[in-house]
Amino acid sequence: MVQLTHRQPLANFEIILRDSAGHGVLEGVNKPRRPAAKTNHNLKMKLSTLSIRLLLATTLFLLPFAGFAADAKMADNAPLMEPVKSVLDHYLLIQAELAKDSINGVATNATAIVGEVRGDQMKMLSADVATEADALAKAADLPAAREAFKPLSQSLIKYLTDTEAGKGTYHEAYCPMVRASWLQTEPAIRNPYLGREMLTCGEFKN
Repeated sequence: MVQLTHRQPLANFEIILRDSAGHGVLEGVNKPRRPAAKTNHNLKMKLSTLSIRLLLATTLFLLPFAGFAADAKMADNAPLMEPVKSVLDHYLLIQAELAKDSINGVATNATAIVGEVRGDQMKMLSADVATEADALAKAADLPAAREAFKPLSQSLIKYLTDTEAGKGTYHEAYCPMVRASWLQTEPAIRNPYLGREMLTCGEFKN
């Protein structure tokens, strides 16, 4: 015998199976299921909340690194302090003249370097720079000027390397023919040691 009992709410039904003596054999309750759409909606809400939390956590984690990168970029682009900037300006004028097989203005610019270095109260550049620039200022001809340009170049390269200043502006180039380096700002090689004979001989090292 099957006895069907209805209970509130309407969506619930209780089914009771009884034998001939009236004893309950099997009881079951039919309970309504939650709508699938509501379940999917709740799942989407949870996933959306989780995604937002992950994005926020990632942003907070990476924010300090972004600050470090910005500080490094600002440091690279920061202008050089005086008298270093002036020394390099005079140096580049000398490099450009030697690349043209000329010593016009070389003595004047080399003498200016001497004055800048020796007049610097903070002693930012080594005294060797002044000594090397003085030797360059006294060079009698093009070969002598080019030879004197080598140690001056090496000293300025060492300064920029040690201080990590001028990155992206001053490029170190190297000529394997004369086994010497120099600094320049142009994107194309302009060899001050070989001039027009082999103007593009060399390679950038940074």
